[in-house]
Amino acid sequence: MWLRPEEVLLKNALKLWVTEKSNDYFVLQRRRGYGEDSGGLTGLLVGTLDTVLDSTAKVAPFRILHQTPDSQVYWSVACGASLEEISQHWDWLQQNIIRTLSVFDSGEDITSFVQGKIRGLIAEEGKSAGDEEDPERFREAVLRFERLFGLPQREKLVTYFSCSYWRGRVPNQGWIYLSTNFLCFYSYMLGNEVKLMYPWDEVSRLERTSSVLLAESIRVCVRGEDHYFSMLLRLQQTYLIMQQLAEYAIVRFFDKETFNAEHPLANPLHIMQKALEIHARNQSFRSFFRLPQEENLCEVHESFLWVPFSHVNTLGKICVSENYLCFASQDGSQCHLIIPLWEVFSVELPDRGSRALTVCLRGKRALRFSEVRDFERLAATIRRKCGTAGSPQHYISNPDEEGVMVGQSQAVSTEALMNVFHPHDAENLDPKMLKERMKEQSWQIHFAEYGRGSGMFCTKKTRDLIVRGVPETLRGELWMLFSGAVHDMTSHPGYYGRLLEECMGSSSLACDEIERDLHRSLPEHPAFQSDTGISALRRVLTAYAHRNPKIGYCQAMNILTSVLLLYAKEEEAFWLLVAVCERMLPDYFNRRIIGALVDQAVFEELIREHLTQLTEHMTDLSFFSSVSLSWFLTLFISVLPIESAVNVVDCFFYDGIKAILQLGLAVLDYNMDNLLCCHDDAEAVTVLNRFFDSVTNKDSPLPATVQQASATANDKSIQKVDISDLIKESYEKYGNIRTEEVENMRKRNKLYVIQTLEDTTKQNVLRVVAQDVKFSAAQLDELYMLFKRQHFVSCYWSVCSPALQNHDPSLPYLDQYQLDQSQFSSLFNLLQPWTTHTHVRSLARSAFRLLDANGDGLVNFKEFICGLDILYNRSFTEKLKFLFKLHIQPGTQECKILPSSRFFPPAEDHSFSTRLSGRAKVDLQEYLKQWQEDLQRREENIKDLPRINQVQFIGLTKTLYGVFHGTEEEESLYRAVARVTSLLLRMEEVGRKLQESSLQKTPQTTPTSTPQPETSPTLPTSPENETLAEGKGDQPESPASPQETAPSHSDITPTSTSRPSTPTSSPTGTSSPVLDTPTDTPSSPSAVRDGDWSFSFEQILASLLNEPSVVRFFERAVDTDSLIAHACKNQLKVAHFK
Repeated sequence: MWLRPEEVLLKNALKLWVTEKSNDYFVLQRRRGYGEDSGGLTGLLVGTLDTVLDSTAKVAPFRILHQTPDSQVYWSVACGASLEEISQHWDWLQQNIIRTLSVFDSGEDITSFVQGKIRGLIAEEGKSAGDEEDPERFREAVLRFERLFGLPQREKLVTYFSCSYWRGRVPNQGWIYLSTNFLCFYSYMLGNEVKLMYPWDEVSRLERTSSVLLAESIRVCVRGEDHYFSMLLRLQQTYLIMQQLAEYAIVRFFDKETFNAEHPLANPLHIMQKALEIHARNQSFRSFFRLPQEENLCEVHESFLWVPFSHVNTLGKICVSENYLCFASQDGSQCHLIIPLWEVFSVELPDRGSRALTVCLRGKRALRFSEVRDFERLAATIRRKCGTAGSPQHYISNPDEEGVMVGQSQAVSTEALMNVFHPHDAENLDPKMLKERMKEQSWQIHFAEYGRGSGMFCTKKTRDLIVRGVPETLRGELWMLFSGAVHDMTSHPGYYGRLLEECMGSSSLACDEIERDLHRSLPEHPAFQSDTGISALRRVLTAYAHRNPKIGYCQAMNILTSVLLLYAKEEEAFWLLVAVCERMLPDYFNRRIIGALVDQAVFEELIREHLTQLTEHMTDLSFFSSVSLSWFLTLFISVLPIESAVNVVDCFFYDGIKAILQLGLAVLDYNMDNLLCCHDDAEAVTVLNRFFDSVTNKDSPLPATVQQASATANDKSIQKVDISDLIKESYEKYGNIRTEEVENMRKRNKLYVIQTLEDTTKQNVLRVVAQDVKFSAAQLDELYMLFKRQHFVSCYWSVCSPALQNHDPSLPYLDQYQLDQSQFSSLFNLLQPWTTHTHVRSLARSAFRLLDANGDGLVNFKEFICGLDILYNRSFTEKLKFLFKLHIQPGTQECKILPSSRFFPPAEDHSFSTRLSGRAKVDLQEYLKQWQEDLQRREENIKDLPRINQVQFIGLTKTLYGVFHGTEEEESLYRAVARVTSLLLRMEEVGRKLQESSLQKTPQTTPTSTPQPETSPTLPTSPENETLAEGKGDQPESPASPQETAPSHSDITPTSTSRPSTPTSSPTGTSSPVLDTPTDTPSSPSAVRDGDWSFSFEQILASLLNEPSVVRFFERAVDTDSLIAHACKNQLKVAHFK
């Protein structure tokens, strides 16, 4: 075990210990009296001393010491009771520490690093059992985590590990903390503090690496910067947890997936390491056995299974879920089987000595398991579950049964289209039909030996038969079995019929898209030249769009479904489509086709590994990603004739995406010589197209009217390639690619693909916005990340935040991320350049209302950054105009007729139908057209601004006082605003008196005609305006008197709005006449008229321009970088205290 480092003097201890191994930094020693020389006199003496004189405990016979060069001082770091135990510690030091120590310059640094590392390992071993065993230790780690990183208590720490973080060539020993939303690291060593904190949603790479300097480490890439963590005691465990947390962030924030209340990951505030492990284990279990999403792994038992066809016991694991008993071998025989528990009718314990149990199935079959450690518990579990498992209403073990299935409408086809349009002719003695019958006979022999249906043994022989090609008559049945769709269908009897009743006849955008593509689906096949095939295709696609509106309908689904309907019944084709879209090809069929992009990245990785010649010739492999997209989306159906493509689909349903990757590698390998001679991408595309045209299926029994003969079919100069040979070659050369390896590569590349798409979105947004603002490229980048992070921060600590819906990748780039009022207010208050405190909430609320041009309650990045650009980089006039417009009453006639400013472009009209149209090209053209119109729109004229009334003007002056608060020139700025206010009021008084005198000279026709214009405007008493005037968010009370609705002139002076320490006398220094209100002024209740007092923007601007201190204040340059850095540092704190 590892020991806390303590000094050891070897001068007097050399005779008691023998050195077994040594290097420059460590020594492995064995105590005399143990091992080879234990029989000598010295050994006996030492053993006696250890036994008699040591009063505490027996001395461990092996130890490891750390030494510093040219020093007599050694440090004990590990001890062991056996050579095997101490050797494990020695090997770990050799692999993880030795090469690292060479980077240090002094022996003291080496010793300090080793001591810190060993202490971390000891702490790591102490918490290895988790916080259940030592909750106090974990509680201390939680408190330390909160103190170091300033995160709220709602942020759940999942686990922590001791490790080293590499900064350049120097390691920093510390602790890595893994929480629900963040990866954190802290180290304090030799006076150097290192603190890292990165959200999982920004991680673009996460992988295990090794190098000359680092034996093995974890590489984390965030925003283009690599971070390396090494010397982890449990590196694989740490890596898996990090991978699970990063994947959980993607599922929550990008996929917007929700979990039911019983799911271990349902609540992000209570995520535990055990919950992550359970979720990962259930996913792997369902993926391997192709089981429905409702199934969870309940028990695992290691055992031997008697395999009757080979007459041997094969070692493997029994996996039990709610409704299935599964077995997978571990001895390389690739044998596995799935038993539905409703097929079990008894469990017997024939031989307790061999710990065996026999599971008896319907159909006179039995499975014998032996050497099961807890066989009695397993037997009890199976008995209990086979009694509760529901018996399915669907049963397809007899493929000859026809008729209407349970719960289905009479309109649903119960025949595969191939049987209708190309029925099987038993009397046909054509050589191809004879070969087809030989295939059928081979499968019948396989069924007799290995079983048929859900309980069939799947072995290497099964795969060999698949590679040779599946008979036409058995294709639908085997697709259902190997894809796992049979389990979905049996678990949901009548589901498809109910879906059709709900959705048929309804109208939606998905239905319109389906109708448009119906006649483009295998149009040359007779089945889809008739109403029978077209109607079946329409029903399946419409039912699936209704089942999964998140996907709805996407192009390529029609091609795949057409092929499924040829060989499977209609309901079976529906469940096959479910299996493909939701389990076998996840995230393929959506607007961003993330799943296909991920598999293309995996394909590139495999090309680099297996086709090095091609990699050296073509340094940029992105060409293969673009050309292979249709291969993955349609499973080669779009590039191969239908009679050849179905053989590829056979392999896909058995081996999953692995079969498509293998075939892609085989295609490139077959054309290697021709591709190496290509000079550009166009030549390479031509080479591949010619190759696909040459692929045939010489054994296909389909008639010529059904087969898709290529243009070169009759060209004898072109060498033909049989699809069976190509598939066989792909398995021979690349069959060693393991499914688990492919799944790990998928997880690793999904982070990269999503962050690449996010970077593309950012670059396009910044390219559009940069033309309208004066921020630098680096500042815009930081501001965009702040804007985006604000969206995620508001979602970190909620179970199902409604703000998640504000992110929609299907929208144009500018509108993919939008903030609601709460999110906007938090970010605006962090970034606004003035230290105003009295009007924080109302100012942000008014700014949001102003920038939300289309009134949808959301602000996109362009609207946000254009508003911020005014406050940071524009002239005094533009800043004043912005503040002026903040206080204009919303919804007034003047506001509605204002032409849009170039700073506040109108929002695009992206209706729900436009967003779901699936035609990004049309959306983008419309967006660019509106953007071009926005650029050509004239700049807003200040004369177009409406006049501001009395209450709004009071709010504006109070806002100005708040803006000036805390500045060095605060007092002079207060006085300047007071002078301007007094001047404007005097001007308005003079204007009102002149108006009254002119009205008196005008003869009155009726007694009520003159006052009418004065009483027509209404004094604004809306909550927004009173909130602006008071700077508070509370709802105002109803006005009880005119004094409450019409503030006097004294309300405008700094006396009522400035700090408490501000003198009550007028800031002008004299007894201002503003405070001496005559009886005929608006402050008198009898003379108040709504709308009497109003000012134009030109009046306010002209008055403030005469105040140099105010102009200087607003013209002063803003330290943009400092404000952005402040916002980055405090963004999480604001969310914490909100």
